[in-house]
Amino acid sequence: MGQKDVISKSILKRILLDMAVYLFRLDLVDAELLSTEEQRVEDRRSDLVAKVTPVRGDSFILHLEIQNANDDQMPARMLRYLSDIRLGYPGYRVHQCLVYIGAERLTMASGLESPQLQYRYETVDMRDIDYRTLYDSQSPDALVLAVLGDFGGDDPQAVVVRLLKKLRALAGQDEGRLREYLQMLEVLADNRHLGVNIQEAYDMLQIDIERLPSYQKGIEKGIEKGIEKGIEKGIEKGIEKGERIKALQIARELLALNFSMEQIAAITKLPPVEIEKLEK
Repeated sequence: MGQKDVISKSILKRILLDMAVYLFRLDLVDAELLSTEEQRVEDRRSDLVAKVTPVRGDSFILHLEIQNANDDQMPARMLRYLSDIRLGYPGYRVHQCLVYIGAERLTMASGLESPQLQYRYETVDMRDIDYRTLYDSQSPDALVLAVLGDFGGDDPQAVVVRLLKKLRALAGQDEGRLREYLQMLEVLADNRHLGVNIQEAYDMLQIDIERLPSYQKGIEKGIEKGIEKGIEKGIEKGIEKGERIKALQIARELLALNFSMEQIAAITKLPPVEIEKLEK
């Protein structure tokens, strides 16, 4: 899984229960994320192990693995995870689920068969999940998951706008909460490689997107171009990409890149005294 494709564990923690309930039909009421530091997991950022409480029956260990590319060795990896979990939490039943969010059709096996064993785990391809099933939920977490689903014949850009509208309605006046869900949706959409214009959707709905991933990417891209093609031209591009970027934010970026005081003042039009304050 490439760096840009990694879904943050904090995001997955938020949607753990909804993934279990909506994707695997597990009737759960609570989940406690467990440490996997002692496990031999290649990428701990995409691995979730939790002790979950069902509506009926005893608690058990739920392992959710998120995969965005086909891997012929996935069954062997899942078996190794199972062994580690059972050693770490003896006495608990372990339920393993693989959630595939890749752009290509899922081709991975969901288990292993050999003279020594027969091993299976549950697999869900998000491309087979009707996004409307998740969209109809009143849970913002489930609504965010909808961006990974099957859009049918619907235009992806139109679907993203629908999701953003409902997220904004569910968040109400809580701007901080809305920002969290927008960030979740944006990261998941990036993993899905939808090719939608999130910036355009924000503009259409008049959503303030400062500090969100797409906003920061615009700034970073503009600064990278500035290094290649000239300081002033690049920073102007960064401002254009970020739209409402402030002069002080530009100055902080330039200080981090070791631009001189004179260069920063010329680019941002800030007085030297303001730039000096940022250095402290």
